[in-house]
Amino acid sequence: MPAIALENFNYAYPNCDKTLDNISLSIAKGSFTVLLGPSGAGKTTLCLAVAGAVPQYFGGSLSGTVLVDGKPAKDTPMSELAQSVGIVLQDYETQLVAMTVEEEAAFGLENLGLSRSQINLRVKEALKKVGLAGFEKREVTALSGGQKQRLVVAGVLAAAPKILVLDEPASALDPEGTTELYQLLGDLNKQYGITILAVEHQLGDVLPHADNFILLENGKNIQTGSPEQVLSYMRKEQHFAEAIPPLYQLKLTLEEKTGISFSSWRCECDAIAEISKCLQKGVYLSA
Repeated sequence: MPAIALENFNYAYPNCDKTLDNISLSIAKGSFTVLLGPSGAGKTTLCLAVAGAVPQYFGGSLSGTVLVDGKPAKDTPMSELAQSVGIVLQDYETQLVAMTVEEEAAFGLENLGLSRSQINLRVKEALKKVGLAGFEKREVTALSGGQKQRLVVAGVLAAAPKILVLDEPASALDPEGTTELYQLLGDLNKQYGITILAVEHQLGDVLPHADNFILLENGKNIQTGSPEQVLSYMRKEQHFAEAIPPLYQLKLTLEEKTGISFSSWRCECDAIAEISKCLQKGVYLSA
């Protein structure tokens, strides 16, 4: 059973045109999937559908199915879905409501009927996972942007979800913070088997960790597959080409110019290793 499955899913907000158009896709348990596409493609709406907020909170009209951990998202109370899926919004600071780090991480657990000892244990574990152990008594307002982002993730993780959905989680972070965040998410995925679904425009930092890409445009799923498959497709479609990370753009250009098929360049070390081998063999490379 997949972690997330959509079949012939259509959705329109109240008094609006269709936002998601006949979406069918499957996201495997324990995978790291990136949702990409231009603004207005329907990425945020798809995330909200997975969390049950579409249509339970926003209303609107829909057809087709969304299954999350085997549960129909539109019919399962959001409080129950939250035990399977946690969501981090693009404007993550709107999810911060408490005074201290400890209180914030515990906030979502208060309504789950857990004992104080269980809550304390979960908060401790969640803060450790995101690198905020020892910050329990610190005021939220004293944290950096990256630390606040990690705290939001910790608050979601404390509920022990199987699936973590993030809508442009790095949009307010600097390059260093973005790299650190995706390293954290990659570790959570690999070490704890948490299924990750992340919306992202800047693909360079997420590429080393991703298993699959889903490309949306105008509410339609136009391409799904490995990052290599989707990036190669995007290279052929001029209006998507700018979204390809520079390193991967170089890889594709060199392959076209030389006829050499390189392996997957997920990071600079992959590229350096293969280029070094070519140079040692006397192969001349020029983009």
